[in-house]
Amino acid sequence: MTTTDPIADMLTRIRNTVPLKKEKVIIPFSKIKFEIAKILEKEGYVKKVEKSESNFATIDIELKYTSDKESVIQNLKRISKPGRRVYVEYNKIPRVLNGLGMAIISTSAGLMSDREAKSRKIGGEVICEIY
Repeated sequence: MTTTDPIADMLTRIRNTVPLKKEKVIIPFSKIKFEIAKILEKEGYVKKVEKSESNFATIDIELKYTSDKESVIQNLKRISKPGRRVYVEYNKIPRVLNGLGMAIISTSAGLMSDREAKSRKIGGEVICEIY
């Protein structure tokens, strides 16, 4: 299946899995989607991310829930789309939910969280926001 925006497809799969309270979501592999998933793991939004090689490469994401079965991910939103790219300078990186959320930024030094991009003073393309 060919999709015009594979990152939006990944975010939609995660967003659709959260209300079902499933433990795991499986996504077709690509390097950028794997990097986004690793950032989500590093920031504590998902439990575990691993690459699986069965018939074809996939990304297995184990979702994280609180003790009362509420998802850690409340909202996941694609910002920069193929039809409208959103670029920002490091001092204009948006604050997501007044600092409680996170944005993922694609910079010249690779993908990173908004906090890391601000501390390294690097701007770039705003991929998505999560809280």
